[in-house]
Amino acid sequence: MELDQLAEGDPELEKQVAQEGVAIADELRRRELDLLFTDPYASHNAVVTISVGQGGVEAQDWVEMLLRMYLKWAERRGFETEIIDESRGEEAGLKSVTLIVRGPRAYGLLRSEHGVHRLVRISPFDQNHRRHTSFALVEVMPELESTDEAGIVINPNDLRIDTYRSTGAGGQHVNKTDSAIRLTHLPTGIVVTCQNERSQMKNRETAMKVLKARLFQRQQQEAAEHLDQIRGQVMPAEFGSQIRNYVLQPYTLVKDVRTGLEVGNAQAVLDGEIDPFIEAWLRWRLSQSSAVAQTS
Repeated sequence: MELDQLAEGDPELEKQVAQEGVAIADELRRRELDLLFTDPYASHNAVVTISVGQGGVEAQDWVEMLLRMYLKWAERRGFETEIIDESRGEEAGLKSVTLIVRGPRAYGLLRSEHGVHRLVRISPFDQNHRRHTSFALVEVMPELESTDEAGIVINPNDLRIDTYRSTGAGGQHVNKTDSAIRLTHLPTGIVVTCQNERSQMKNRETAMKVLKARLFQRQQQEAAEHLDQIRGQVMPAEFGSQIRNYVLQPYTLVKDVRTGLEVGNAQAVLDGEIDPFIEAWLRWRLSQSSAVAQTS
């Protein structure tokens, strides 16, 4: 306030004060956001799997659209991304895709995206130009580096390891041998594949990281279910819990069901501008944790 009064009538000083004001506001916002990263694994890289839900070829196309959205978001932040496995649809799109996002607090940020994403639009695959609703499941897990981290220990005797020749875009050009790896964790039935590298050893190493992440996710879900039973709460299954709606027809709107945040520029969101949703979720999650703590 005092600086504004001192700068009044001096265009250059007014401009300088305005710039400094913006810089201070940005720094305060950054420091405030730092307080929202309470998860002990927030600083880890993220393993993201997007898989098709209801909606047929439409939903497969939706999986590919979501992949593009996250790749664009990561590019804006200067994060590194690596697609380690994908299963393409027969007609269009992807049935599933797994990627690793590497960057500061990648997991802490992308946790907000975990859940079911719903798309409503005029189908480009429908000759009658009808509106279609498509679903895709996004799973976000931290990349764990060591076997003793988070108590995740994998017994080699619990694994079935299969090798095969990579397929899909790039696969036939990259791999000349059976370098792709499929790991099956026998006690849980979890299956992980990796076919990105020429080296079978590197694919196996990456697949093991993803398997650890999936086992960690399973451990977290079981703990949450146990707490819900203790509290006497009945929570819906996560796959049936829709977290965000993307409406492209008859109007454009992206709305997060949990936080209530709405953005009218749906195309900007699909082009990777998801930071408002991430920040809103971090604040919402903190408020939810505080509410639970007060009632416990």
